Amino acid sequence: MNLTGTPFLILTIVLFVVCTVLAMAQWGGGGVLFGRVRTAEQRRGPLRALRYLTTILLCELAAVTMVLVLINKENLNYENWGDLLGSSNHVRAVPVPPKDSGLAGDRAAASASPAPKVPQSFHAPDSDAVPRSVKQADLKGRLSGIDGEVLVWTPPQYDDPAYKDRTFPVVELLAGYPGASSTWFGTMEATKHLEPLMKSGQVTPFILVSPRVNLLGTIDTGCTDTPGKVNAETWLSRDVPQMIVDNFRADTTPDRWALAGFSAGAHCATRLALAHPNRYRAAISMSGYNDPIGESNSLTAKDSGLRETSNPLYLLAHAPTPPNVALYETGKKGDGLEDAVALQHAAKSPTTVTPVETTGPHLTATWNPLVVPAFKWLTGVITPR
Repeated sequence: MNLTGTPFLILTIVLFVVCTVLAMAQWGGGGVLFGRVRTAEQRRGPLRALRYLTTILLCELAAVTMVLVLINKENLNYENWGDLLGSSNHVRAVPVPPKDSGLAGDRAAASASPAPKVPQSFHAPDSDAVPRSVKQADLKGRLSGIDGEVLVWTPPQYDDPAYKDRTFPVVELLAGYPGASSTWFGTMEATKHLEPLMKSGQVTPFILVSPRVNLLGTIDTGCTDTPGKVNAETWLSRDVPQMIVDNFRADTTPDRWALAGFSAGAHCATRLALAHPNRYRAAISMSGYNDPIGESNSLTAKDSGLRETSNPLYLLAHAPTPPNVALYETGKKGDGLEDAVALQHAAKSPTTVTPVETTGPHLTATWNPLVVPAFKWLTGVITPR
């Protein structure tokens, strides 16, 4: 049963109600209980006390479970039991990725002639929190060795006959840790916010892509390739984009691709954009951080070398030339703002950084209202054609 589904929530509510009724019946003590009449002496016995204590504990467990399910349904941190229990592992293999030849070049990685496109099958999203206009692919990453779901939404213009010969820009949407690929379309309500603005021309008609980022159960990958453990960076920056290019009318120029993320996904969005200016033109960060230790359970935070080289400030300082990347960095004091300002001070033209001070806790309730202003900013960077 899906952790974020309504049936599971209803089940937890029913269990709590049944448990409460049972406890009240035991407390009342009169009449028929468990199919037979009890005397007053029997009702006051040790067995009844033990039974009543057990029922109270079960009620508390049912109440806690119901609340946690409600919170998870609201924030979509865990989409399935494997993610919740930490048994979900999406790493099939950890090959050494071939040299990165840019967004349009991966199909020609092994030869002078382009490799054929790989058609991908799509189906309705596993999560009922995701609008039915979103498609899901279960992608087997050819370069990364990672298998995971990828959610894709095409803008209103995509199926308009007037746009049949047009290609569309793409934004990869990255959830935090823990986080599900459904969060951007569920709790963050990306399509609800952006579809009417795309129809009216206020926002560029982007293809929105939300890939799985939780790849190693209870460990955050930091969206980095860690030798022998996971090729998260290759999964996000190469396998997922190649699947989009192979199956949709997506633009293949880096000037038409961007990333957006919140929390750990915000760190990833900024880092991937700066590390791959041959693939991305812009990134939106909501309450992100520079030092990977911002997520203490990150692989990159535990490796001193990766911790240094995965820091966006390091990438800016060691870039051969300043990357032509625009960054929109939001955060409040103590939760991302200082990191955003540090990036602004370190950036050199043509790199641009736009810090935006926000308020509110480190929750999707804070980031949801930022979707519209962030994508209006992005429209100024990646304009409609």
